[in-house]
Amino acid sequence: MPAEIRVPALGESVVEATIGRWLKNVGDAVVVGDPLVSLETDKVDMEVAAEQTGVLARIDKGAGDTVAVGEVLGSLSGADSVPAENGSKPQATSAPVPVQSQPQPVAGSAQATPVARRLAGEEGIDLTGLLGSGPGGRITKQDVTSARTVAAPTAQPVTATSPVAPTVAPSARPALASLDGREQRIRMSRRRQTIARRLLDAQHTAAMLTTFNEVDMTAIMEVRKRRKDSFKERHGVGLGFMSFFTKATIGALKAYPRLNAEIQGDEIVLKSYYDIGIAVGVDEGLVVPVVRDADRKSFAQIEREIGELAGRARGNTLTLSDLEGGTFTITNGGVYGSLLSTPILNSPQVGILGMHKIEERPIAVAGQVVIRPMMYLAMSYDHRIVDGSEAVRFLVRIKELLEDPESLLLEG
Repeated sequence: MPAEIRVPALGESVVEATIGRWLKNVGDAVVVGDPLVSLETDKVDMEVAAEQTGVLARIDKGAGDTVAVGEVLGSLSGADSVPAENGSKPQATSAPVPVQSQPQPVAGSAQATPVARRLAGEEGIDLTGLLGSGPGGRITKQDVTSARTVAAPTAQPVTATSPVAPTVAPSARPALASLDGREQRIRMSRRRQTIARRLLDAQHTAAMLTTFNEVDMTAIMEVRKRRKDSFKERHGVGLGFMSFFTKATIGALKAYPRLNAEIQGDEIVLKSYYDIGIAVGVDEGLVVPVVRDADRKSFAQIEREIGELAGRARGNTLTLSDLEGGTFTITNGGVYGSLLSTPILNSPQVGILGMHKIEERPIAVAGQVVIRPMMYLAMSYDHRIVDGSEAVRFLVRIKELLEDPESLLLEG
């Protein structure tokens, strides 16, 4: 019997997704576990796998469509419809046939979603005149709908038996079909939309301020220079800066616990655990995987876990559990050359530390001008529960711990 392909549970608080692309075509044979379609959610991308062996019989939702948890995406026919490997006919008496009747092929529809092709056939819209807003430039249902609203009322259906001269339907979004090629309109991915919404919400809901300081990186750089080879040989991972900053942040959070809190209604929730989010840059923006119980981990464990999470972020294999929670965030704009910035809070957290580029600068030490590797630090905080003096002292404590790395073993 046919088996429906449905949107699976997407994780806590995630109720809908956008279809990225189908990985199989109607008529393709599949086995249990084969990925069928990719979904974009607010937090991560995921694939829906076949739950039985058979043939992809029907596709109901195309790339760019928004779907809810439990919604039907298509269906699989039974295993008896899979073509035999020896070339003989399968036992099934009939080939899989889509449940819904399909319109005749429409010229130029190779880069259109199934839903867009069907709608274009029904409305007589020539897809060759449309520029798709879906992934990879695919024409989506929304593109056809936009064209339909302004199409000429005398437009006739295009069929395989009665070809007509192609007519370019005006687009409701002219920037998509910019004649001189100086503009391009690209649909925001669900993740990009979520990032935009969350950043805007953070600015609208939090009383956000930023305080700045600078840290002399001489001591840390000397430790890394002396220990990097033995550290790598012993632990199999490089000794970077992130473990020092994570440990220093934890030390400061222990001293100023309101920075490791969140607001829930009229209450302040103080947290005695330290799940530190580490911002990682990917193609669609920043994601923030979380190092759990970072206070209980060694320098090597922190470096190893950050490396693994960053690799999975760039490979788009993070899970929802990797991203959920987090009590404080660290972001490093210095890897891109940023000298100074004001990081935005990662709600519902009330503090975020911004690292920046290490740059040699002249500073005064004991009455003498010396050249030192300096880094500007920025710490944004929610003034609703964190006072300015507390935020300043918190950042000063981070500076003190970083400039005396040995103290991290005791207090970090």
